Amino acid sequence: MKKQLIAATMISTMMVSNMSWANDADISAEREHTEELVGLSSGIVLGAVIGGPVGAFIGALTGTFIGKTVGDDAELAQQKQQLVEQEQHLAQTNEQLIALNTKQQTLEQVSDKYYQLQSSLAEQKANQQRTLNELTIGMHVQFKTGSSHIEPLFEQQLDNVAYMMNLSPELTIDLTGYADRRGDNDFNQALSEQRLAEVTQYLVAQGIERQRLHGQAYGASLPMHQQQNFENDFFDRRVTIKLMAPGAELAAN
Repeated sequence: MKKQLIAATMISTMMVSNMSWANDADISAEREHTEELVGLSSGIVLGAVIGGPVGAFIGALTGTFIGKTVGDDAELAQQKQQLVEQEQHLAQTNEQLIALNTKQQTLEQVSDKYYQLQSSLAEQKANQQRTLNELTIGMHVQFKTGSSHIEPLFEQQLDNVAYMMNLSPELTIDLTGYADRRGDNDFNQALSEQRLAEVTQYLVAQGIERQRLHGQAYGASLPMHQQQNFENDFFDRRVTIKLMAPGAELAAN
């Protein structure tokens, strides 16, 4: 029994000396092998008490294995905790990506809806202008030769135009004045300007704001027919009326 205690004491002393030397040599290495040293020391003491020197050696091996197992379990637990944290971070990132994807899809839907509305609005404006063009086909104020006086028949037509303008304050009017090819160019230009001024003033008198009326006079430069005769001259003595939707360009006849 004394031999066993002496052996255990000697081996423990050697292990303590080794541990002290390891501490002086490399502190970081001791931390990495703490579990093995603890298990080794415990195994030596236990083996020496039970089986003497041989038992101490066997106990040392067993204790080292036990200490290593304890260290591995701790490392596995730490790795498991890190894995759980990484999985949580991955789940949060995935949720963020899903939210961003949803926002992107919403923005694309809003953008598509905007372009659809823009296309629909453009089509509605085009349809409105076609309707206005159809309404104003043949809307001409005709004049007698050398005259800018508006005949009663065409006063009624201008009254209808003014009524339509008052119902639709967004509309404007494009007016163009002409003359036939009889007479010189200066006279015909001045006559077409006077006819344009008479029609403009009549509409203003009916309550239409002057800024909604746009006009241009062309004299005899734009006849409706190439051949000149009495009948064609009648149609050339005119002021053309064209209703314009908002944003439409002024027509030039």
